[in-house]
Amino acid sequence: MAGLSMEEFERRLEAVCSKSSFVKSATLFSSTASSNLWRVMLSDDSFIDIYYSEVVGKTSFAHIKNKQRIFGADNAGGWHWHPREDPQRHDFTNTEITFDEFLKLAEENLSK
Repeated sequence: MAGLSMEEFERRLEAVCSKSSFVKSATLFSSTASSNLWRVMLSDDSFIDIYYSEVVGKTSFAHIKNKQRIFGADNAGGWHWHPREDPQRHDFTNTEITFDEFLKLAEENLSK
């Protein structure tokens, strides 16, 4: 997702959310000239915070429940997962993690 314009990132985010039965809403939570923070509310009243900075190319996804990150992914220092069993851990990957991929895994966790 790095290298996308803010507008393209928003279009992709909204397209992914519109296909999900678990997403209740997607709202621009905070915005600057070069970055956005989105909040995607899920059907179990947890949410995903999505940060994207066009200028520095930072992307992060954090699934939050009861005020704690329960699952995440970001590209700070290279793409990595913060797995559900230990959200503080960094499991590095050689491939970019998309929001579509992240949301699918979050949905799998919700349906367990």
